[in-house]
Amino acid sequence: MSQVTLSALSERVQGSRNVRRLRIAGSIPGVVYGQGVTPVPVSVDAKEFRSSVAGELGLNTVINLETPAGKFTCMAREIQRHPVRGTVQHIDFQVIDTKAGVKVEVPIHVVGDAVEVRHADYEVNQMAFSVVVNAMPDKIPSFITVDISDLKVGDTIRVGDLTLPEGVVAHDATVGLVGTRAGRAAKTAGNATTAAG
Repeated sequence: MSQVTLSALSERVQGSRNVRRLRIAGSIPGVVYGQGVTPVPVSVDAKEFRSSVAGELGLNTVINLETPAGKFTCMAREIQRHPVRGTVQHIDFQVIDTKAGVKVEVPIHVVGDAVEVRHADYEVNQMAFSVVVNAMPDKIPSFITVDISDLKVGDTIRVGDLTLPEGVVAHDATVGLVGTRAGRAAKTAGNATTAAG
């Protein structure tokens, strides 16, 4: 299993002034939580955290978090960002069991050329950009491929239509991922037909 190690300080920072001072120093406050785990307040170096989740798995990366309170195998679950600057303000690290499945959100990559859709002057409409799945921590894919080569006008590719990697199970097979919509030419032709009628 691909894992990264991240060091953290275990400290409870109270008051907006102290939190602001911590962030100015280049650290991010957070908390470690999980079933059977007493929540542990922590802070991590912002640059080290960004480096930890910069790989192809992103926030689905399994992190070995080393703190004075102990070592935790976890994932960064909730990220609070500054509404203007977009900088990370707080991180919730969820402790996971590496021998049990976890629920994760995996990005989708749309590939192929929907020739029939294009020839009908329609457009491919991507309705979702990720899929929620359950997978073992060592089976989490970096992305899931959606092939639109056979897509036809009026079709919808749903999660249940995908061939998922071994050990990966869709959370909701009914979710629509890719569909079609009328392009400019098709809309113009449709409006002309309506007006003529």
